[in-house]
Amino acid sequence: MARKYFGTDGIRGKVGTFPITPDFMLKLGWAAGKVLAGCNGGKVIIGKDTRISGYMFESALEAGLSSAGLDIYLLGPMPTPAVAYLTRTLHAKAGIVISASHNPYYDNGIKFFSADGTKLPDDVEMAIEAELDKEMVCNDSAKLGKAMRVKDTEGRYIEFCKSTIPYATNLTGLKIVIDCANGAGYWVGPSVLRELGAEVIAIGNRPDGLNINDGCGSTKPALLQETVLAEKADLGIALDGDGDRVLMVDSEGNLVDGDELLYIIAMDRKAAGSLNGGVVGTLMTNLGFEHAMQRADVPFKRAAVGDRYVMEALLKENWSLGGENSGHIICLDRTTTGDGMVSALQVLSAMVSSGKSLRDLLNGMSKYPQTLVNVRLVERMDVCGQTPVKKAVEDAEAMLNGSGRVLLRPSGTEPLIRVMVEGQDEGLVKSVANGIADVVREVVSS
Repeated sequence: MARKYFGTDGIRGKVGTFPITPDFMLKLGWAAGKVLAGCNGGKVIIGKDTRISGYMFESALEAGLSSAGLDIYLLGPMPTPAVAYLTRTLHAKAGIVISASHNPYYDNGIKFFSADGTKLPDDVEMAIEAELDKEMVCNDSAKLGKAMRVKDTEGRYIEFCKSTIPYATNLTGLKIVIDCANGAGYWVGPSVLRELGAEVIAIGNRPDGLNINDGCGSTKPALLQETVLAEKADLGIALDGDGDRVLMVDSEGNLVDGDELLYIIAMDRKAAGSLNGGVVGTLMTNLGFEHAMQRADVPFKRAAVGDRYVMEALLKENWSLGGENSGHIICLDRTTTGDGMVSALQVLSAMVSSGKSLRDLLNGMSKYPQTLVNVRLVERMDVCGQTPVKKAVEDAEAMLNGSGRVLLRPSGTEPLIRVMVEGQDEGLVKSVANGIADVVREVVSS
């Protein structure tokens, strides 16, 4: 059954453009409430990032959920993984996050978590979509839900983050720059590191409703790289706007992406005998990572791009570690979803226990040159199935001659076609990627 609203990561779009409108959010709250509550009521928690539109959508969702008979616990600005954690600990029927993750402030979206802190199953999302097609009917006044603010949610989440690494882990002596992307992790991120003893320099920690992800955070790491060098820090940590992604920077200003962080965590788990099977990556995972896993005798599987597909593969294999090069890393032996701060702490713990620097922990993995070109679409269309594009891909694969990969895929959250090419020859990789992108642009504009 085709989806009308839900994508690979909830519902997302430009504020003021359907369905990211107050009236739709009101009805979405009601529809979700009808599906989640049944006849039994219960509570739902709502968290948000720092976008100015979050106030508007929080109120609309609150009204819709109340009309369906659910109580609402309001968390305020909180990282997405914190909402997943608090959904479990507060024994809620579901958790809702108002966020567009790494997108600019003028976008927003909605993500749902089930009672156990995982993404909603497909059948529940489809049931909510079915309710959205019905007329909204408010409960009788005696059966409306109530709303309340929850206190000390930041403190609860900070303690949870610290609990995911050995109790004796001490970051004293480490100078760390953390870029909070002016997003949901602007307070809890630096607090976690300070409580563990690190000297912390926080940037991107002054949100004003409009500056989320603006020239900062994991999608724009140049500011972090410059600050690490200027402050002579040991490393840097970059979160995205909702705190579920993380990238890092070593003491020399080199970016350490999600594949490399996943490698560090996997090798640390393997050395400790706690890896629990293999590792899941995605179609975008660098070939260098795959080859490193082969050398370490660690099973590796690729999933479709998107953390929900990484999660599906982990559950299918009964493994606990997976992630994406964008910095979505899932440690199922620690939490139920991708968590930027928890993932960063796993890397910091490996540094402390081994006595090695971030760069030294990467010995054993060499990335293949990889070029990614995004081609924006006016509207969603099947570009990959067009004959000129298929021929361009075939020609590119012939040029690579078995020494690399070509991947075209539509974005699950934006009207984009992502053209990815990787191989041993960096010059050839760039040329091939740009050549395919030019063909895609011609098809899109014709």
